[in-house]
Amino acid sequence: MKELKKGDLAPLFKGKNQNEEEISLSDFRGKKVILYFYPRDNTPGCTAEACNLNDNYQMWLSKGYEVIGVSPDSVNSHKKFADKFGLGFNLISDTEHEILEAYNAWGEKSMYGKKYMGVLRITYVISEEGIIEEVFKKVDTKKHTEQILSSI
Repeated sequence: MKELKKGDLAPLFKGKNQNEEEISLSDFRGKKVILYFYPRDNTPGCTAEACNLNDNYQMWLSKGYEVIGVSPDSVNSHKKFADKFGLGFNLISDTEHEILEAYNAWGEKSMYGKKYMGVLRITYVISEEGIIEEVFKKVDTKKHTEQILSSI
């Protein structure tokens, strides 16, 4: 699959959020989008990343950005995760890995010498016109807002 980079058109997608509403990238035309991919609800790194973005969610909205998280967890898992931590943004369930694969966020990983397929933690900043403005492949989960702000 072709690597996505700055200047590329962001692939269109649609999926169900934690409230079972269908969400698509085209719903946010005219807004900037922080689209982040994470492995699993309720794990330490994923929770830190989600809470960091959520703690700054009103600031993102005031700057014209929408935040969207995507993982292969179920809609029900996302609902529990969002409720537990008071997350105000959309979490999209991608159990079939279609969005993950379109954004090169599904690939080979390695742990303790064992290789397996899984979610690659990656964030895309997408312009109002649907163009990728930034790509973060080395995400600082505890300071992701600061990481994004330093580059936009």
